[in-house]
Amino acid sequence: MPDSFLKTIQRYDLIKNKDRILVAVSGGPDSLALLLKLFNLKSKLGLTLHIAHMDHCLRKDSGFDALFVKNLGERFNLPVTVKRLAAWQKKEKGSLEEFFREKRLKFLIQTAKKIKADKVALGHNLDDQAETVLMRLLRGTGLSGLSGISPKRVIAKTVFIRPLLETTRHQIDNYLKNKPLKPRLDSTNQEDIFLRNKIRHHLIPLLKRKYNENISKVLANLAESVSYDYEYLDQVARRNQKKVNPLKLDLRKITKLHPAILRIKLRQSISRIQGDTRRISFQHIKELEDLIYCRRTGSIVDLPKGIQVKKSVKSLLFLKR
Repeated sequence: MPDSFLKTIQRYDLIKNKDRILVAVSGGPDSLALLLKLFNLKSKLGLTLHIAHMDHCLRKDSGFDALFVKNLGERFNLPVTVKRLAAWQKKEKGSLEEFFREKRLKFLIQTAKKIKADKVALGHNLDDQAETVLMRLLRGTGLSGLSGISPKRVIAKTVFIRPLLETTRHQIDNYLKNKPLKPRLDSTNQEDIFLRNKIRHHLIPLLKRKYNENISKVLANLAESVSYDYEYLDQVARRNQKKVNPLKLDLRKITKLHPAILRIKLRQSISRIQGDTRRISFQHIKELEDLIYCRRTGSIVDLPKGIQVKKSVKSLLFLKR
């Protein structure tokens, strides 16, 4: 694999000596490459590695993926934690893709805390980044969404890192060609049951063929550029935050803010309640702006995950139902 793996680690300060790292391994090419690269650094940096695998039970043969991952643990003498997720079969509402993401995130956070991991390593690559940007564009997004996947992010006091984020899927496949271990291939990745798969199999190839063969790199570069801009605006919006209750914003003050700063403050308040801003779209933020400027006192906006935003005489109140 090119130097992009180590460069990404160094550039974003992803790993330190003697880190205890929980490695999310599905058994596919990306997570297998991630595990192999981290294992190569294990002795040099004094790392402690622990493997985590979630069996989504989406395929009849998914148990073989879990067995493959357990065998990896035995091969490299690493502990493995596996969780089966059969409950989704009783799920009635909402996006299955989002349901899986939330359950997987919860599992990784709980496991990381249990083993006292310093970091959780994920196998997202440059092509995943490009697909994410396009997916969010199609669904509707702002700067936050366009910033894509972050190489390092803290969720629920857990640090998530993505050392492969600047490495392409093609580079990963080439790296694994000469390895004795062959990754598991998930057949559902070839089906168009999720929006990401449709983008991967149809939209990206069309854009490469008709418009720009380097579209994945272009979109990844866009995400990086936007992430720097958004990070700066986020820092500006947080100034003097210690003196302000983020769940009770002064209407007189926030109506004087630049729209870019106001929108970020709204997202910060939502994040304070639910821990992140997942499922908060550009349209949700526009509705909150309408609440601030146009709707009468006492009006309420309902947001995902049971969040309510109420307009009082002097304040904008963020509540959890």
